[in-house]
Amino acid sequence: MSEQSQDRIYLDHQATTPVDERVMEAMQPYFTEAYGNAASNDHLYGVDANQAVDEARNTIADAIGAKSDEVIFTSGATESDNIAVFGVAERYEDEGTHVITCQTEHKAVLDPCEQLEERGWEVTYLPVDEHGMVDPDDVRDAIRDDTTLVSIMMANNEVGTIAPVQEIGAIAREHGAKFHTDAAQCLGHIPIDVDEMNIDLMSASAHKCYGPKGIGMLYRRRSRPRVNVKPQMYGGGHERGLRSGTLNVPAIVGFGKAVEIGLKQMDEENERFRQWTDRMFDHLQEELGDVERNGHPEQRLAHNLNVYIPGIESRALIVDLKETAIATGSACTSADVEPSHVITAMHDDQRAHSSVRISVGRANVDEQIEEAAQRIADAAEQLRAFAL
Repeated sequence: MSEQSQDRIYLDHQATTPVDERVMEAMQPYFTEAYGNAASNDHLYGVDANQAVDEARNTIADAIGAKSDEVIFTSGATESDNIAVFGVAERYEDEGTHVITCQTEHKAVLDPCEQLEERGWEVTYLPVDEHGMVDPDDVRDAIRDDTTLVSIMMANNEVGTIAPVQEIGAIAREHGAKFHTDAAQCLGHIPIDVDEMNIDLMSASAHKCYGPKGIGMLYRRRSRPRVNVKPQMYGGGHERGLRSGTLNVPAIVGFGKAVEIGLKQMDEENERFRQWTDRMFDHLQEELGDVERNGHPEQRLAHNLNVYIPGIESRALIVDLKETAIATGSACTSADVEPSHVITAMHDDQRAHSSVRISVGRANVDEQIEEAAQRIADAAEQLRAFAL
């Protein structure tokens, strides 16, 4: 690996986070010492691995107010989203073939919904307001007797708007539909209680909360009401038959540790991150004049700042900022040259082409905040000058 320049500033924590050193330390023994297969319970190597998995499962379940047997390990939130959408739709097909989601959902939900449409399901894509907020009344108006699934993400991965999931979940339950939420941006960052929030299924990834890549989880409610899901992967019956495959023990241990640390540091970090994003926004406004925030001004993730900078093309800005890592939108669709579907749903294509996402985190220190904001302002001013 090439040595990183000291001038680099990482402001793309919503795409992925660096693995916390404490997480790395917890994972290390399960690569070289306790390396057994968690399904091999006939010897102590397997028993030790299985115990480590159980401990991580318990930690994550406790963090969201769930029971340990309701946490299913997957390869990440994308797989969890797919299991939730396809698994519920196929399991309850006899009861209805209508699904409700939102225009600003992650592609890991939107693409499976499009696949369901090709198979004959009907999908309602709800709009959002100018802040990226879903109106629960729209959910109530859209829900029908044949609605089997409502899937609305807990917090948007581009603009950070936190949805009223508790109210939406209550509406879904009132009508007998299952409620799924993609909480990839939330686990370890904001409080989650699956009972209080009326959540039936929930997806998350470790690498969004300072854990390793390649490991995620799906919460699946097993009582009040019980949610049944048709498996999407077969071959051994692992994870209560819902997701077959040898468990990634080191990554699962790291996931558990990352969530444990996140819960302990959540309040202090959110206070610091909110101060940082507010400072950056104020600095950009002072330097550039007409910068506007995308997303909800209050109901948002503390570490997110998505800004509209009139007169610039966001991709050109990012190219100019080679040592300052920011983004135009979801990293999962970075190969797509189309403007952000999230900003477009909130405003229009023109605004989407001139918006960037800044997401702070543990990789940052205080002195980087003003420096990064000044770099962005200087680059934007140059682009505006060239456009004249």
